Amino acid sequence: MSSPTVYARSYERIARLCTAGGDSRELRARVLRELRDVLGFDAFAFLLTDPATEVGCAPVARIPDLSDLPRIVRLKYLTPANRWTTLSRAAALSGYEPGKRGPMWAEALRPLGVRDLASAVFRDRHGCWGFLDLWRYGAEFGPAELGLLDRIAGPVASALRAGQAATFTARPPGAVRPGPLVLLLAPDLRVHGRTPDSDAYLARLIPPEEGRAPVPAAAYNVAAQLLAREAGVDAHPPHARVPLPDGLWLTLRAARIGDEEPATERRIAVTIEETTPAERLDLFARAHGLSARETELLALLAEGADSHALADSLFLSEHTVQDHLKSVFAKTSTHSRRALLARALGT
Repeated sequence: MSSPTVYARSYERIARLCTAGGDSRELRARVLRELRDVLGFDAFAFLLTDPATEVGCAPVARIPDLSDLPRIVRLKYLTPANRWTTLSRAAALSGYEPGKRGPMWAEALRPLGVRDLASAVFRDRHGCWGFLDLWRYGAEFGPAELGLLDRIAGPVASALRAGQAATFTARPPGAVRPGPLVLLLAPDLRVHGRTPDSDAYLARLIPPEEGRAPVPAAAYNVAAQLLAREAGVDAHPPHARVPLPDGLWLTLRAARIGDEEPATERRIAVTIEETTPAERLDLFARAHGLSARETELLALLAEGADSHALADSLFLSEHTVQDHLKSVFAKTSTHSRRALLARALGT
């Protein structure tokens, strides 16, 4: 076990990484390298989440067998113990009696020889921005180690939110927008079929290693959330909004199809389509930390309201409306209504 001084210095280094910001994938990789040096772990999964539905996407992960990913994701979502949607602070499965650690422990971790799993969630008042699982074979996680994970939660949440905010850019004229794409999954989440362009967009979500097919991890996550909802584990809807590097946001949704088999035996269709303007505005407001009144003002701007109409709709003076607009411009690093809407709507 490391000393309190080592943990304090590790926290300071991670806080500096978070302040520096940058691409969320690279940020997560740097945080993981720092944690590995101090805590030590053998496998990990560090996911972004849709801030409203809390469904995972865009993982940075290393597990023993990538072919086992659908099963691991399914079991993770079906496990109530230390579920990121209910965590208020970092915790470990070793804090539960073995019989209460849930299906991920019983069916996956214990058979693999995993000794413990530590989980942390990265949440602020604007939503849930990600979660982290660390697997360890040799020893259980101690209170001081969990304390470090808990302490970094605030800076990491802020950095992940800032990273999502940076993905909102105005798309160039004539940019190709995807039609509906579909992946067909078996109840165990194995892929049974897909529409022709699905792989191209999956590869943009998680760039695969050279010569490998893209891993549909985001599809596994929304489908697993559907299973969790059906099992009564979690009530969030089975969909997630995911950014691409060029300013496009995609929404993935999962639903059962067919009506001949029992409900739990039906295949799952995961649709992938461009995020709607209303959903994109919600994400933009959350990512940039807009207040409820500023979010309402942004929605009215997107509908074409001028200053007079804004004042009437919000029951404010035009002077107060201008003050709110200035605040929105400052938070979003824009200087005009046109630039603001171009970023928010991706037009």
